[in-house]
Amino acid sequence: MAVLVFPGTNSEDETLRAVRAVGLDGALVHWSSPEVLAQFDAFILPGGFAYEDRVRSGAVAAHDALIDPVIEAAQAGKFVLGICNGAQILAEAGLVPGTGPLRHPTAAFAPNASGRFQSVHVHVKLAVAPERIPILAGIAPGAVIPAWASHGDGRLAAPTDELERIERDGHCAFVYCDRDGNPVPAPNGAALDCAALVNRAGNVLAIMPHPERDAWTFNHNDASRDAARGDTQAMLAPSGGIRLFEHFARALRGGVPA
Repeated sequence: MAVLVFPGTNSEDETLRAVRAVGLDGALVHWSSPEVLAQFDAFILPGGFAYEDRVRSGAVAAHDALIDPVIEAAQAGKFVLGICNGAQILAEAGLVPGTGPLRHPTAAFAPNASGRFQSVHVHVKLAVAPERIPILAGIAPGAVIPAWASHGDGRLAAPTDELERIERDGHCAFVYCDRDGNPVPAPNGAALDCAALVNRAGNVLAIMPHPERDAWTFNHNDASRDAARGDTQAMLAPSGGIRLFEHFARALRGGVPA
């Protein structure tokens, strides 16, 4: 399992920690070593500001040599997960929603409707049938995952006909919701209240909020963290966001639970 690192990536350590916590053998791969990616069976593109988000968020990284083997792997059916900036890169590379030619994006994650960077705790709900998204093997229908939405460009935007296609063909994998799974408006103004896109085959997932930032109790900013103070075991207990990585690991094991 490779966690890709571009100039400006800043969430690789948290992502690698989550990957290893669910029993996967993960390694960081920097932009200077694209030739080593052929030996990996899955890929995660973590958050950050690759190449300073010049032109558009993810646009420069999508044309980096490090992405070439990722595209080939995705087309061969290997699993690819993009988180925040990684999601932007996958959209710019044309891997999600995957309705057009490669590196000719049909949808993008545009500046937030607020016009500013936002960092808020959110919940997202599975909006497609579990069998539509094999990259998250064993996930329950309507599963709710907590995460942190920390981005300046997280608003899904696309032409009207493309948004209709995304909705009709099940490319909107997760939508924003409350902790009970009830729909809420996207905090960034995303079309369709969409928090994640999946490709047609279901092996490439681009999710805007960070599940790895709600993977343990110490990531919380509420009473649950306060209650755990002084209790190391409770503070380091797995939290809801780790579930996304557990399903990802299960998919890599062929759908067999750990």
